[in-house]
Amino acid sequence: MRDDPVVIGIAQAGVLRETGHLVSYALGSCVGICLYDRERCVAGMVHVMLPGEEAAIDRKNPFKFADSGCRELVRLMVERGAERRHITAKIAGGACMFQGERSLGAIGERNVQAVRETLRLLHIPILGADTGKDHGRTIDLDAATGILTVKTVRLGTLTL
Repeated sequence: MRDDPVVIGIAQAGVLRETGHLVSYALGSCVGICLYDRERCVAGMVHVMLPGEEAAIDRKNPFKFADSGCRELVRLMVERGAERRHITAKIAGGACMFQGERSLGAIGERNVQAVRETLRLLHIPILGADTGKDHGRTIDLDAATGILTVKTVRLGTLTL
């Protein structure tokens, strides 16, 4: 029998060790950041919705933002036994979901850029990515293997 997955909602994060799945549904312009320590089998996921807190009115939740969300997820993973030097990343989301969105600031593209820059500053390599384009995604991270499954309605399933 398969255990129910841990669902990561918008501006939420979760960490599992050794078993289970972290799942985030309906990523549009938001980005799902999946971190994994293969040596310790520690998996973490955060569902961020904005690049940084500079434009936000409510800044209380660090998981809302790409920069602070990545940093806080690393901290939570280390608390659960991960070693920073073994952490790698896979990312998905950052779509342009609506006609004319690019003229409004292309939030999906900005989210992806902020995630990539934050991970670079944290010295966390990105091993796989499915970002941009014009479709939503659901992601599933397997804590035992680090495999990220990306599902879309029109384009099927991708394994990273």
